[in-house]
Amino acid sequence: MKHLILSLFISTLLAACGQKKDPSTAVVLDSTGKVVSAVNAPVIKFEESLYDFGVITEGQSVKYEFKFKNVGKTPLIISNATATCGCTVPEYPSKPVKPGEEGIIKVIFNSQGKAGIQDKVVSIVSNANPYLATVHMVGEVKAKK
Repeated sequence: MKHLILSLFISTLLAACGQKKDPSTAVVLDSTGKVVSAVNAPVIKFEESLYDFGVITEGQSVKYEFKFKNVGKTPLIISNATATCGCTVPEYPSKPVKPGEEGIIKVIFNSQGKAGIQDKVVSIVSNANPYLATVHMVGEVKAKK
């Protein structure tokens, strides 16, 4: 009997893992903390999600502003923005971005000690659908002579 119950449990678990989730049934939180369906969720859309800073000399800093728009139906709240290393510092809006409004993620990359080809990724976590967005700063850092 134990084996039958265990087999049924495992079968149910495996069947559930194989099901595809419908993104329209997902839920997110709006700016007041209320649950909204993914269909009504904020959506972050960047003008450019990749900035090529070209070739710079080691020790130089590069600044760029990634412009975005909330093309969703409810206010967008960015809760965090992190970079792949401490040499890249993002700054994001602390206030909700209303539907149709624009915002900026400011990023500064310090190339000290970073010679070679670079791809610095900034991950943005928000209440949008999808909840994670990324932007990239790419280029080459030439070593100091």
